[in-house]
Order: sequence, then structure tokens, then C-alpha cells
Amino acid sequence: MKKQGFSQQERILKRRDFLACFARGRKKYSAHFIIFCLDRGSGPSRIGVTVSKKVGNAVKRNRIKRLLREFYRLHKDLFLPGMDYSVVVKKNYSLVSLDDVVRELSPLLLRMKKSGNLTKNVSTC
Repeated sequence: MKKQGFSQQERILKRRDFLACFARGRKKYSAHFIIFCLDRGSGPSRIGVTVSKKVGNAVKRNRIKRLLREFYRLHKDLFLPGMDYSVVVKKNYSLVSLDDVVRELSPLLLRMKKSGNLTKNVSTC
């Protein structure tokens, strides 16, 4: 059975880490999300979620963040180790369930994983 926790080491918490991911990371788009990924070199994969006030009120924004963190927790195998992933939610967000998020993000992450070689020096996402 795979480990399904979501420890603090797996989260992007600092503003400078988000900014580095936005500035130097590769960008991939889907209908409702933009994913930035940046190679850190080693360690576990980390994820950060950004939801603008344009998306909705606090209740809606927090629900979206919970759904994305749960997606990460359950689908860690889609994320390459040593990478930072920053997920930005677009303002036209209309998905309401975890199944919707899985349907949209899984193929995108699989494409990102396959496009980069699986060595430590992954520069393309």
C-alpha cells in the first residue's frame, strides 16, 4: 500500500519558491488550470496552489484548494520526484468534484511526465 499522507515537505510554502517556479518553471495549460513545474534536483515533489479572488468567494477558493491537495495526495505517482509544481486556477473554473479534477489534470500530468526524461536532470515538463 502506497503512502498517502501530505507532509509539510511536500508543500510549497514560501513566496520565493512560488516566484521561482513562476519565473523559471515550464508552463502547461488545461481548460481550468495552469501548471508550472521546476526541477529542484532532489527530494520529494512539492505542490503549491494559487487561487485568485477572481475565482470566487473564500468558500469556493478553499474548496478548490482542498480538491487539488487531495488530488496530489491520491495521485503522487503522477508527480516526478525533485520537482516543484505550482497549480494556478483560472478564473473560469467550474469543476465541482474530485472526479472532474482527476479527469482534467491526470492526462496533463501524464503528458508532462512522458515528455521529460526520467533522470535527475529533468528540464522539460
